[in-house]
Parts: sequence; structure tokens; C-alpha cells
Amino acid sequence: MKHKKILFVCTGNTCRSPMAEAVLKEELKRKKIRWYSVRSAGLNASKTGVMNDKSKQALLECGIAYSETFVPRQLTEKMIKEAYAVVCMTEDQKARLSAYENVMSMYYLTGFEIADPYGLDIDAYRVTLEMLKRAMPRLMAALSIGEEEEIN
Repeated sequence: MKHKKILFVCTGNTCRSPMAEAVLKEELKRKKIRWYSVRSAGLNASKTGVMNDKSKQALLECGIAYSETFVPRQLTEKMIKEAYAVVCMTEDQKARLSAYENVMSMYYLTGFEIADPYGLDIDAYRVTLEMLKRAMPRLMAALSIGEEEEIN
């Protein structure tokens, strides 16, 4: 089966979307689902940025792996067009990409948005991570992830 790309999008690609990427990768690994690739990008990503240290800390505390070499990526039209689903953290972000049919919001898929913890204390990042963990089963069901038969 051809790999389907899931792309998470937030503002800077340093907090929410990298955590969402890590959480979904972990869930796919746990369920032995191999026909998806998961990435993230930002609407305004810094070319010299890194994943936020508090995002890393929250992931580490929960035992969720993330790439040590993660670098924020600027969202491009090519990324959007290649993706099976582009998942924005908020409705406002989705509205900025309304020209594309494969762009959805967390709210549409799960019933709630993922607020930006940027600039807040570690507890805000922990809450964000818990929201993302809570969102993944709903997101996977809404996108029918894991319901396909793998063809060898």
C-alpha cells in the first residue's frame, strides 16, 4: 500500500505540531500501522529554529520519542498537495489554507482545538500534550487510519 502522508500544521512548528507528529508516530508504532508517514510544518516557521525545549521535556516525561535532529519546516504548497490530510491545530490556521480540500482542523476532527503553549510554563506544554494524546484516537477514527488492509 502506498504511504499516505499526514501533515500537522501550527504557527511556528516548534511546539504543537512537532508534539502532534511525535504522538501520532508513537500511536501508529504501537498499533503496528506502517502505511502512513507523519510530518509537521509551520505557517511561519523559523529557518533557524528548533523544537521548543518544553515540548521536548513534555514528550520525554511521557516516554514519547521524537527526532533529536528535528528542525522546523515552513509549510509549502507542495507539502499540502502531497498530503493525504493536513491537520491544523486551530480553525484560524485552517481558514488560511481554505483553498485546499485536504486541509482540516483539530476541531473538525476531534471537537476541540489545540491552544498554543508558546511562552507559557511547562505545565501548559503538559496540558497541550495531554490534549494531543486525547485527540489521536478521534483523529485516527475520523481519518479512517488503521481501518485499511495492508497489502504486501
